[in-house]
Amino acid sequence: MPPHSGPVLVDTNVIFECHRTDTWRALTGGYRLETTEDCVVETQGGKQNRERRTEVDETRLRQALSAVHSVSDRQLAQLLLRQGPTLDRGEESLWAHAMDREDDTWLLAGPDKASLRCGVLLGYRDRLVSLERLLGDLGHRVRNRLREAYTEAWHRRAMNELVIELGP
Repeated sequence: MPPHSGPVLVDTNVIFECHRTDTWRALTGGYRLETTEDCVVETQGGKQNRERRTEVDETRLRQALSAVHSVSDRQLAQLLLRQGPTLDRGEESLWAHAMDREDDTWLLAGPDKASLRCGVLLGYRDRLVSLERLLGDLGHRVRNRLREAYTEAWHRRAMNELVIELGP
């Protein structure tokens, strides 16, 4: 499949995994990546669920991204009214931003099941993608194996479970 030509919204987990697997350059070279200020902040000192801390240079991160969006209290409130408080701060701000976008070409990559659930509940199921799919569409072969939650197989399983749980 040809690479997506619109913006790709990425969460903190995807940023960390790309840095861990040395795929960040491929992803930023092939897509217009965007995120939120909260996700950038999480890369600098947020809790990391990893055996080894992944370092992300903030200046380089900002330079590589097409946009880093600020999210207003109004945007967050709109999300919370529709979804409820089930996400961490970075995911919450990313979804608040996504909901408020006027274009309809964005995709969102984030492997957290709560984030996927939020996307399905908000009606954005078809915009959710795995990191492996994004890299595969670019023809990039990952040398350092992706963690399971970033693979297309895991993504499909998680989405199928959500459809069964929540309905089509």
